[in-house]
Amino acid sequence: MAPTHAVVLGGGLAGVLAASVLVRHVDEVTVVERDKLPDGPAPRSGVPQARHAHLLMSGGARAIESLLPGTLDALFAAGAHRIGVPNDLVSLSAQGWVPRFPEMQFIVSCSRGLLDWVVRSQALRDNKISVLTGTEPVSLLGDRNAVSGVLVEDRISHEQVSLEADLVVDTTGRGSRLPAWLVDLGLPAVHSESVDSGLAYATRIFQAPPTASSGFPIVNVQANPRDPHPGCTATLLPIEDGKWLVTLSGTRGGEPSTDESEFVGFARSVRNPVVGELIASAEPLSPVYGSHSTANRRMFFERLKSWPSGLLALGDSVATYNPVYGHGMSIAAQSAQALDAGLAAGHSAQQIQRGIGKVVDGAWAMATNQDILYPGAVGKPLPLAGRVLQRYVDRLVRTATTEAAVTRAFLDAFTLSAPMANLVSPKMVWATLRGPRSASPEPTLTADERDRVTG
Repeated sequence: MAPTHAVVLGGGLAGVLAASVLVRHVDEVTVVERDKLPDGPAPRSGVPQARHAHLLMSGGARAIESLLPGTLDALFAAGAHRIGVPNDLVSLSAQGWVPRFPEMQFIVSCSRGLLDWVVRSQALRDNKISVLTGTEPVSLLGDRNAVSGVLVEDRISHEQVSLEADLVVDTTGRGSRLPAWLVDLGLPAVHSESVDSGLAYATRIFQAPPTASSGFPIVNVQANPRDPHPGCTATLLPIEDGKWLVTLSGTRGGEPSTDESEFVGFARSVRNPVVGELIASAEPLSPVYGSHSTANRRMFFERLKSWPSGLLALGDSVATYNPVYGHGMSIAAQSAQALDAGLAAGHSAQQIQRGIGKVVDGAWAMATNQDILYPGAVGKPLPLAGRVLQRYVDRLVRTATTEAAVTRAFLDAFTLSAPMANLVSPKMVWATLRGPRSASPEPTLTADERDRVTG
């Protein structure tokens, strides 16, 4: 029997996780990557959000650990922080301060460069995976019924090579050309949707005070999309090497500047000034980096009536989310799990693609139902049922500011550790209708934590 071969297009997080799955099912995997991959934990040009805040939710962290055992230990050994939530989270949600109940879930906090490097290092220990860098895909080989490989081109020499494959997996991200390739094969145009709040990012890295370089919480001030003005946020993440990564954001009309002199002032100007106060005396270690790549966009590949065998897509090629929700990496990891389960069960490519669509559904609804509420947001308005559900979620989040059982259910869903449907269980509906008791009007930062910064 001839050796089996899979090709993964894209060497980012989704791509290496897909490759780590595929080696369980085929003899050889080739990852095709247009960039030169860094030798260490550094940002990569192919990841437009690389310098900004990234959160690996516990649901995604567990998925990665199941695919690549030992990865979480490797991340923490390299300097990533394990942040218990809500106990190590100082967060002003749209509905109020999240109480710091004992740990219910967790978040992995580090730079995106460190996360990518550790996961890639773990995956590439398998010598059945090879990486072809400086190379980009040109077109698919095959026809509308079956894909048999991909034509790739060296970015310097422009030499083209046909890579024959039993399975091609597209993980090329926001810039994926897969919809056009499918049309070239004779398939109908793929239905897509987009919701854009107009969010812009500005990020700067600071040296944490020595007394706050470890064991410090994530501090996050979220926007309230129902306020009649641009939604502005500030987030402080403890990352490796005793540093703080601080990301500011604002929707249309409230975008943060990349002017270094305005950074702390913007951080003080959001709904609560706590992040601005914490960084006011901290030493900046980087310039201010800006980004506007924040629209939610989804390709509904699973709705095509006909889908070629030998082809799949996952990660940002399928759906991208406003990064403020921190779900993209975790959904990519859980999509890789769905790929593994589908291949193990002998499902067709179309069945597996539909399974990946189901993984995407919850995070897509959460992001778009919020973002469409911001002033000037571009996208399809919420239908009546969606507006009713959104009002319910608003009240549920408000109730979670005082009721531990509701906090747990919300955090389980938000960290992608339990189905979103659990939020409308009879128990949760009843608790939400009862509503919250009086919540804290002040930041939940402890006196000790504040003293460790202001001294």
